[in-house]
Amino acid sequence: MSTTSLSTDLRREFIKLLESDVEFRYTVAGYLGLSEILRSIERLWEEVRALREGQNKLWEEVRGLREEVRKLWENQNKLWENQNRLWEEVRALREGQNKLWENQNRLWEEVRALREGQNKLWENQNKLWENQNRLWEEVKALREGQNKLWEEVKSLREGQNKLWEEVKALREGQNKLWDAYIRLDRYVRSGFRDLRRVLGSTFESFAAAFVEVMLEDMGYVGVEVGGKVLVVDNEVLEINLFSEKPLVVGELTMHIGTVEEARREVEKLLKRVRAVEKLYGVKPVLTILCVAKVSSEVLTTLRTLTKESGIKLITKEDIEEEVGGI
Repeated sequence: MSTTSLSTDLRREFIKLLESDVEFRYTVAGYLGLSEILRSIERLWEEVRALREGQNKLWEEVRGLREEVRKLWENQNKLWENQNRLWEEVRALREGQNKLWENQNRLWEEVRALREGQNKLWENQNKLWENQNRLWEEVKALREGQNKLWEEVKSLREGQNKLWEEVKALREGQNKLWDAYIRLDRYVRSGFRDLRRVLGSTFESFAAAFVEVMLEDMGYVGVEVGGKVLVVDNEVLEINLFSEKPLVVGELTMHIGTVEEARREVEKLLKRVRAVEKLYGVKPVLTILCVAKVSSEVLTTLRTLTKESGIKLITKEDIEEEVGGI
């Protein structure tokens, strides 16, 4: 083997050791005076790599935060849209409620006028009764006098005939009074039928008035019952019959024709009761389901469902019976 070939092989082996053996590389560098510089550079590179890794992690966090911020903006925009739609619904409900209050006020003015007329009729009737009582007292006195006349003056038949004529005149007057009383009674009943026909077109308002009378019987005087719109857990709930003090919750429906409809109406009312209890923190003193028309096949089931749920069931027939019994 030549010296040149040996020298070439030695250089290759030397370079290979420099590349693969760190200690050998530092030893050679030490002989050359570069070992400390190489160590410093190596430490710098390790710090640079650590900084790059930290920077990459930081950028990943920034990207994650940007994505979260974007999602938050999207959710906020959706919330604004939902809130705007909710305000539109509330505005529409308030307008409808104002119209209902206007109709109810006009109805109460009509009812007030009818009541005033009824009071005047009762006053006139009382006067008629007083006059009739006085007439009966007069007749009684005349009969007593007649008996005395029969005992004392049996022979005075002419006077007796005159007395009978007077009694006949009194009876005719009494008959006229009875005719006037019958006409008055018919007029009063006609007024109540007109009242029922008027109230029949606004069943919701009459039902509210009927519930107010129930509350008066329970000792709550001067309570106003009407419609109410509540927002509970971001859900708008419309309550047909509502009073805050005392707490009353009621639902009104015009027709129930099947058992399934009856179950839905009861559950609908119970849902509103739960929402009101959550909002006010107390239970209602009265829970009402008012139905204008219910088929006879479903009425028994409906009464059972409401009784089991602690609900007072009021039908249109119940209200008409109360009005008819006045």
